[in-house]
Amino acid sequence: MAYTPTIGLEIHAELNTRTKMFCSSKNDADETKPNVNICPVCLAHPGVLPVINREAVKHVLKVGVALGGTLADYTEFDRKNYFYPDLPKGYQLSQYEFPLVSGGNLCGVEITRVHLEEDTASSLHSEESGTTVIDYNRSGVPLMELVTEPVIKSAEQAGKFAKELQLLLRTLGVSDANMEKGEMRVEANVSVAKDGGLGTKVEIKNLNSFRAMERAVEYEIKRQSELLEKGERIAQETRGWDEAKQSTFPQRTKEGSADYRYFPDPDLPSLKLSLVSEFSKSSIQKEMPELPGARRERYLGLGLKMEEANILAENPALGVLFDATIMAPLPGITAQLTANYLTNDLLNIIRDLDSRGAQQSHEMPISAQNLAKIISMVSQGKVSSRVAKDLLRSTVVEGVDPEVMASEQGLLKLEGADKLSAIVEGALKEHPGVVNDYRNGKAAALEFLVGQGMKATKGAADPDALREIFVKKIAG
Repeated sequence: MAYTPTIGLEIHAELNTRTKMFCSSKNDADETKPNVNICPVCLAHPGVLPVINREAVKHVLKVGVALGGTLADYTEFDRKNYFYPDLPKGYQLSQYEFPLVSGGNLCGVEITRVHLEEDTASSLHSEESGTTVIDYNRSGVPLMELVTEPVIKSAEQAGKFAKELQLLLRTLGVSDANMEKGEMRVEANVSVAKDGGLGTKVEIKNLNSFRAMERAVEYEIKRQSELLEKGERIAQETRGWDEAKQSTFPQRTKEGSADYRYFPDPDLPSLKLSLVSEFSKSSIQKEMPELPGARRERYLGLGLKMEEANILAENPALGVLFDATIMAPLPGITAQLTANYLTNDLLNIIRDLDSRGAQQSHEMPISAQNLAKIISMVSQGKVSSRVAKDLLRSTVVEGVDPEVMASEQGLLKLEGADKLSAIVEGALKEHPGVVNDYRNGKAAALEFLVGQGMKATKGAADPDALREIFVKKIAG
């Protein structure tokens, strides 16, 4: 019997702010020395008072505007009570009844809410010694939580949503959202039921990559379907993901909101956001960059293929290079030709350099000016496509000027029968056996001779012109 899955996501993202959420300690995700970015506030010493981070509030409101959500007029922070060693206060400052953002949509998935809270400390477990130590550098870091409606119907759709959210956060500049560094964490709520209803919700934690999330969701759909098929009950619980076993495992019974005993934090003031001009929707909209979805649509409008539009939208630096190149005041520059060189040739060069450890920066290793020169030369027929690819690699690796290199190394396309005839004559004299092979009906022999001509001209000759001259001279 078929069962319908229903999936909702809860996604946390650490925000890019100078300081932590409620204190002046530095917010530095790259700090490796433990317990240096701490103070009495984030260590919960008695008598300390938290102060709301204005920048963190604005970051979440930016996300709300990008999602088309409703920005709160009134909001407050609540105490979410539970005990765990990485939570020094015994409660987490979060938002319950009055989130900063309500509603919205991304990739066709409806958003329930986006709110702001503080991160916990990091628990570091040692299997060898059986001990756990706590690093409080992360304690109190601003943390955005986004909750979707339970409308996702597959692991693939869940993965697509999470990837698009990561791209959106990076485009807005509010979070680096690196899952491998714990800056973005995904939890999936999964249930299955007959006839499209809602079943018993199971939450999956410990999902530290998009691949792990999709596999965990797929596993949980299969596990729950098999239990129901046997007539067994599904427990409402929190489960973890075991990467080695590729399976989920039970952790604890799932809590409800009542278990956390939410109440407004008495040490923090409630906020009337409409009284702060920089928090208004109109003010935030003026600061918004072009969003990924709009960028894709613009690229498609230029005639690019969907795959090319996706690559450029998902790699902002590549997109910026594309935009600057097609605006260059040089003849022969087209959006389609530029996209082809960027999404194929340039990306392959960058991947090759990355694999050999030669690429040290995430910035584009070629200027729009030099890329435009290469595209203009090839589109005008000044260089062959083969030479253009070589020029692109040399420009990326060595930083040369492609026009100067093409001129100095004789790479500009050779034209005129006289110049090419001399090259053809040389190849015919050097390879008489191949000439006989062609005369005896071996078509591949002609291509070998053309290749020799291209080699002699460093790829600068027109292969069709060479082929025509070879045929005429062999025919005699």
